[in-house]
Amino acid sequence: MIRRILALVLVLGTAATGAAAQRIETALVAGGCFWCVESDFRRVEGVIDVSVGFAGGRTENPDYNAVTRGGTGHLEVAQISFDAEAVSYAQILHLFMRSIDPLDAGGQFCDRGESYTTAIFATPEQRAEAEAAIARASAELGQPVVTPVREIAAFWPADEYHQGYAYSSELVLTRFGPLTRSTAYGRYREACGRDARVREVWGEDAPFIRH
Repeated sequence: MIRRILALVLVLGTAATGAAAQRIETALVAGGCFWCVESDFRRVEGVIDVSVGFAGGRTENPDYNAVTRGGTGHLEVAQISFDAEAVSYAQILHLFMRSIDPLDAGGQFCDRGESYTTAIFATPEQRAEAEAAIARASAELGQPVVTPVREIAAFWPADEYHQGYAYSSELVLTRFGPLTRSTAYGRYREACGRDARVREVWGEDAPFIRH
């Protein structure tokens, strides 16, 4: 049943904008590297846009270097805008929980530290759905998950360099020499072990991994 539901909401290309009668809502989630969350959710039918940035900390308008150094309290987040007539908030959270390692409180995969920890930032109206998503994930895994539901927080967008990184043809200098950002992203994701660990945790229920 879960696989059939996922088949209805996943597409292989970029997200479609859906029919004219849209009911646009947003989800704010922290899933480790925000490039990866953006890349995953751009593939979901009904998702209109994904922006990456920071939330949950103490400083206003933080930049990437400050957040990753630590001390700001911010997490890397993705703000997902979606057409609720095409995909529900509950479905977005179902996919999100199965795209991360919700058993890891110290970061995600090779990225360690507070800024890479996971969370669902929920409005009062979203909280019940968010808590239900946590409960379902915990029941499926047979153990408590550490991903918390946090109160909605201000979203501070990252600079343009980080937006759409996984899809960019712009060149970036890496230890392998100059590569497009999309190629550099692919190498980073594989080296970081994200997909391998998600597959280990979720098996066939990992929606963004080809098995």
